[in-house]
Amino acid sequence: MKEGRRKYMVVLRTQLEQLAELSSMEEDQTTLDTALRLYRLVHTLKGSAPMFGFIRIGTIAEKLVRLWEWAQDKEQTVPKDISIKGEFQTALMGSSTLMQQLSMELDIYEQEYDLDEQQEQIVKHAPAIALGSRLLVIDDDEVLRSYLVRRFKIEGYEVDEANDVPNAQKLLREYTYDLILLDLMMHPQSGYELFEFVKEDPTLKWVPLVVLSGRSHIHDKVRCFYLGADDFITKPFQYEELSARIYSLLKRTKDFEQMAFRDPLTGVYNRRFFDHQIQVELQRVARYPASMSLVFIDIDRFKSINDTYGHHIGDLVLQGLAHLLQNHLRTTDMLARFGGEEFVIVLPGTSGPEAVRWIESVLEHARVGPVAQNEGQPFHITFSAGVCEWSKEMTVEEWIKYSDDAMYAAKQKGRNGVLLYSKGMSAVVAPELVPLKERRKTILIADDDRILRSILISKLQHLPVDFLEAVDGEDAYAILTKQPVDLCILDGLMPKLDGFEMLERMKEESSKPESLRILMLSGRSREEDLTRGLQLGVDTYMHKPFSMVELEVKVKQQLELT
Repeated sequence: MKEGRRKYMVVLRTQLEQLAELSSMEEDQTTLDTALRLYRLVHTLKGSAPMFGFIRIGTIAEKLVRLWEWAQDKEQTVPKDISIKGEFQTALMGSSTLMQQLSMELDIYEQEYDLDEQQEQIVKHAPAIALGSRLLVIDDDEVLRSYLVRRFKIEGYEVDEANDVPNAQKLLREYTYDLILLDLMMHPQSGYELFEFVKEDPTLKWVPLVVLSGRSHIHDKVRCFYLGADDFITKPFQYEELSARIYSLLKRTKDFEQMAFRDPLTGVYNRRFFDHQIQVELQRVARYPASMSLVFIDIDRFKSINDTYGHHIGDLVLQGLAHLLQNHLRTTDMLARFGGEEFVIVLPGTSGPEAVRWIESVLEHARVGPVAQNEGQPFHITFSAGVCEWSKEMTVEEWIKYSDDAMYAAKQKGRNGVLLYSKGMSAVVAPELVPLKERRKTILIADDDRILRSILISKLQHLPVDFLEAVDGEDAYAILTKQPVDLCILDGLMPKLDGFEMLERMKEESSKPESLRILMLSGRSREEDLTRGLQLGVDTYMHKPFSMVELEVKVKQQLELT
């Protein structure tokens, strides 16, 4: 669209020149043919200009069309070379001002386009640090404040403004800022009034503070630095210098945050930041009472992922889950990696039941699609989560423990679920619910349909089983003859070696283990296929398309899972 507008402006300029030329014809050339050419030009402008966003030009052209429509009406009755001086001059007089407006509007559009181009170039080459950073400009000089806000926005920053200390305090309570610019000399309260408010508040004390001052007295500079200012800039100043200083401060702050408060593997906050920020959130709730919930998350059977596929796949899964969680958070929420495969999320302004509904929706996303892929192989997971709503009777340690207890209770109920903490939940795992050594069984899914394999793994992932995959009959045969498999979900029709041929080979070679169960899937419902499968050792049979609920029931029956 942008390229189209640019090209159309060139065409538009040419058309306006043609209009000017036609409207300045000598009297002996004021023929119907000239009038028709004028009419067609303005009619073209009326239809095409709005399509490229030149609405004002289209509106003016519409008025010109009405002035010259008479020429079209006369086209069938008057020879084109006949002079129509009177009507022509009348229409021309009405068009004069409108044609001037057309030219002026095009000039304005061209200027706006050039300004937009300049702004895009500025934003394009602006430091990446600006994108996503939010600034607060506090100054009672409306002209300077407005200028700074516009320049910062052009560079890509989000910017808010305040003209006095009370308005600044209100914004600082409502929003989170990456940097504050503060004018010292304001009325009725000076910028000094804000120092204590900012530096004593644990949610603000780490935010860089740049002082702008019309006084360059050394006493002011020293006092501001002792009070906690990160920089001091004297008015008047060059904007380019101010912009560079802000960039440097933000970059250093973000680099420090990345090293000190971020988990290097997943990029989310670490335990150190969580321990600090949880105190900040509780202080905020003490000042402005509201509900708040904590979610404790643990990936189901994460150890088996590391044992089966290696720690590099485990790392990919951790990164994938962190990304999934981050994508569903609000800006006010906080996600941190608590340790290992455990994550915690603080949800301000959220009740326990609301938090349960939210995390259940995230869990559904995890069930539906893979959280990671490696060399084309998808990896699906589920997780167990516990939720606890904050109450003022709790200590932080109790709040975390209750969320953890609810998560363990979700594990005991079969994993792949979310529970809200209730009194009496215990983190102690009941021995009758979790055996000392849980025997994990293996399912081989042999099907050339990659999507179907992925769906089956996703839907059965919550069962206490490991998965293997085969893309054809030869691949399935090699796996079944080389390693133990408890259940093979086998497609009847596959390339290289179909399911029936594979079973026949195993029967001939007596290579089918007695403990192996076969669940055959087929898109055909012929009686002879069913009979042939049973003769070859198929234990149960399902026709495509099939119910996933029924499939899970059959899988549990074959593996004797309760």
